Amino acid sequence: MPDVPDTAPAANAGARLHELGLVLPNLPTPLGNYIEVNQVGSLLFLSGTLPIAGGKLAFTGRLGENLTVAQGQEAARLAALNALALVQEHAGGLDRVKKLVKLTVLMVTTEHFTEHAAVGDGASNLFAQLFGPETGHVRVVYGVQSMPICAPVMVETVFEVTQGQ
Repeated sequence: MPDVPDTAPAANAGARLHELGLVLPNLPTPLGNYIEVNQVGSLLFLSGTLPIAGGKLAFTGRLGENLTVAQGQEAARLAALNALALVQEHAGGLDRVKKLVKLTVLMVTTEHFTEHAAVGDGASNLFAQLFGPETGHVRVVYGVQSMPICAPVMVETVFEVTQGQ
């Protein structure tokens, strides 16, 4: 996984996404009776996103049992890309994002797994690459017993966006 660059990214996240050779996945589909994005003022709250690619769960398993930290990081990165796809659709483009305010990364782990922070970096590093490490974000990472559709990782985000079109 690439390191976070020391220099600020391109002037806008859309261009930076292209520079990094990243393509956002198709929009995720809600798994129940809820909306995936809720905007309150300039804050965009997203429901948890999973590591889904091509309409299918890309990773299954439990960290510390049959998934490595590196696989967990990739799952977190993919879940973050799904979050960005929702932001792009709802906000009208990634260039309207001022910053990631808060990131929560949940992961299915064994009781002895302790590398939660390293797995969370899979998402944090992607956001830092797109929006710049200087914007920063607060983060919570924790292990859980199980998640919907046997997903090993879920990313929950709050973004600040510019208002209006």
